Amino acid sequence: MKKKLNTFAVLVLLSLSTRFAFALDLKSPNGKVILSFDLKSYDLVGTNCPIYHVRFQGRDALLDSRMGLKLLDGNLDRDFRILGSQNSSHDTTWKPVLAERETIHDHFNQLVVDLQTTTLPPKRLQITFRAYDEGVAFAYTLPEQNGIGDFVIQREETQFAFAQDPTTWVVYHAQGIYDASDRKHASKPLPSGQLKLSELRPGAERPLTVRVADDLYVALTEARLVDYARMKLRLATNTTNVLEAFLDAERGVNGMVTGHAPFSSPWRVVMVANSPGKLLEQNYLVLNLNEPCALTETSWIHGGKVIRESTLTTVGGKACVDFAVRQGLQFIEYDAGWYGYEYSDNSDARAVHLDPKRNPNPDSLDLQTVIDYANSHKIGVILYVNQRALTKQLAQILPIYEKWGVKGVKYGFVNVGSQQATAWLHAAIRQAAAHHLMVDIHDEFRNTGYQRTYPNLMTCEGIGGNEEFPGPVHNATVPFTRFLTGPADYTFCWYDTRLKNTHAHQLAISTIFFSPWQFIYWYDKPASYDGAPALDYWKSLPTTWDETRVIQGEIGSLVVVARRKSDSWFLGAIAPGNGKLQVPLSFLGHGKKFNATIYADPPPDKADGKAVTITKRMVDDQTILEAEIPKAGGMAVKLLPASP
Repeated sequence: MKKKLNTFAVLVLLSLSTRFAFALDLKSPNGKVILSFDLKSYDLVGTNCPIYHVRFQGRDALLDSRMGLKLLDGNLDRDFRILGSQNSSHDTTWKPVLAERETIHDHFNQLVVDLQTTTLPPKRLQITFRAYDEGVAFAYTLPEQNGIGDFVIQREETQFAFAQDPTTWVVYHAQGIYDASDRKHASKPLPSGQLKLSELRPGAERPLTVRVADDLYVALTEARLVDYARMKLRLATNTTNVLEAFLDAERGVNGMVTGHAPFSSPWRVVMVANSPGKLLEQNYLVLNLNEPCALTETSWIHGGKVIRESTLTTVGGKACVDFAVRQGLQFIEYDAGWYGYEYSDNSDARAVHLDPKRNPNPDSLDLQTVIDYANSHKIGVILYVNQRALTKQLAQILPIYEKWGVKGVKYGFVNVGSQQATAWLHAAIRQAAAHHLMVDIHDEFRNTGYQRTYPNLMTCEGIGGNEEFPGPVHNATVPFTRFLTGPADYTFCWYDTRLKNTHAHQLAISTIFFSPWQFIYWYDKPASYDGAPALDYWKSLPTTWDETRVIQGEIGSLVVVARRKSDSWFLGAIAPGNGKLQVPLSFLGHGKKFNATIYADPPPDKADGKAVTITKRMVDDQTILEAEIPKAGGMAVKLLPASP
């Protein structure tokens, strides 16, 4: 009888506590972003479901959106009461090792809400919210508690609810093309590019950029994805204008997450801004949501420009080194084939075993000689290794490459999606750091800010790059979608006849697209070099920056970005939707004069796609550059301080 009375008393107390639930508000430091949290009832779901709501400058960015987790042995998405909450603030400035800006301001207000189910046995869930001037983020934590030790998360109930049917820009795999009119990619089974929210199919990539209004943009993404399944997006069932997160696995099916309490999820991130350009300027939000640098010494980490060596020979390697010295590059890279057929499980990446399909002469590459020659000229060597060899030999090859004098490794065709693949890949980044090796990750991986914690993660692909030869609309879309989550290895080409854009366009996007390692000669060989004066722009182009400004931006139709290194500025402009531009140079600072070198397309009657006109003039902060850029063209400007 005593046991029944105690159980009844507990139920009464829990029931009474739910009657006093109230909304909790969290404001950003400037007060323009407000996140509200509450417990509400939902039809077909239940009572006391956790929800959040986001407002920006007094308008709804997201409506009431559900939250929660479904575990293999129970639900953590309803029947909650609030045990308590804690508020705090954080305001610091930090310096990244290699980034788009010299310093980053990390300023947020935080709310931690402790929840407990009213069902027996009670279970606890903690949700941490952060409100930045740049947006909001939240993460789930399963605290250490009785009844939850080892666990399996079957799915998240994370949703993003919009007021209407807004416009989005979507692809369904990380290397997708955002231009639906691109003929090469028109046969893809899922519609991509600019779509209404209601047209989305399951599997939308993140970041997903949404135009809520002409002056209100939202981007949905994740940060601190280290030991968890990748988030993708789809329309929620039985609702309208609502997206939900789902946990992805390698083959696009729902993934699961295993862990042991205490355990925290990645951050779910809602970036907000008045314009697409402001979203790009504020992409440091993803970095702020990662842990500080874990490396005590980072002087061995260097950015730079790269040429790919494609002959797999000693002669070719030395030629690339000599070319790099002449053209202001910092690295050469030996790609697939140097250690055998990359798709064979028998290939051995511990030594040179040339793929006969790429080079039938097994004795034509003395890799150590090339590495020594490169190092003597202060040029680093990067080696490509496919996932097949990485999985078997990672612990062996990293110390070998360090001993050889290699500076970096390019991880190719990595597995992505599942928690297992995510955890393995981030462990591989940490292992590379232990051997002073920088990393480029290729194919379907998109970064979520881990380069703050391990800055030897230089770049990654996860983009429809230049080897796919996308058109100008795609290139004018990715700054406001893909590049919101970090650097991308676009693999630039110059001499390839398959280019759809002009050479002036290539110069422009090399400034617009950020990557500490810029592969700017992908299909090109040193022998192809014809002395084109326009390539002096690439010769002097930095790959990391002290300041970044988005001057103009409309998704898919207009991009103008200016970046500063020390006292010099570089500017890139493309305009597939509107070729007549007026670019104010007010960012130069009052009273300063600059020598501007302008690289642009020639007049239409003289254009051939490869010609670049070069003009020089003196400019200052009062100057407005006027340009007429053809659809597939561009303009790049180098601005050097004038002598007093």
